[in-house]
Amino acid sequence: MPAVNRRLVTDYDLQDAMERQIGIRVFEHDHIVHSGGAILRFDDRTVVIQAGVSDLSYFNRADCEFFELKKR
Repeated sequence: MPAVNRRLVTDYDLQDAMERQIGIRVFEHDHIVHSGGAILRFDDRTVVIQAGVSDLSYFNRADCEFFELKKR
């Protein structure tokens, strides 16, 4: 099945993706810098994505674009 990317822009978008533990793809300067994992927490400046037990990644909200990868 084809996948659909939904851009996560607002706090509501990020909260929804976090609650549903949806896989996240992160772009910075038009390049993929992270794919997989779920949002662990976020605030006005940072989004934290956990891809494994000890695999945490921190991304600046102003510098990155966040997308939910969901199946149709």
